Amino acid sequence: MSIENPQDELARLRAENEALKKPQAAKRGQLRLKVSEKGGLSVYGLGRFPVTLYVEQWEYLLGFTDDIKRFIEENRDKLKTKE
Repeated sequence: MSIENPQDELARLRAENEALKKPQAAKRGQLRLKVSEKGGLSVYGLGRFPVTLYVEQWEYLLGFTDDIKRFIEENRDKLKTKE
């Protein structure tokens, strides 16, 4: 690979380097999963901080999915949205 203009290549590499230094924030509406240092499951992208629970806690919470949805519908007029 030949470099036609070293200055252009240097500028491109500097921009790429700066982009790599910045933390990779999840795009709005895009969730990201990660195993935490202590072995929990962290969900990124819901807010400023991740939501981290152990597997048993996630399974327990997910067992209440229908109840949570029903509760939201019954109380929608009292609940606020972030938007």
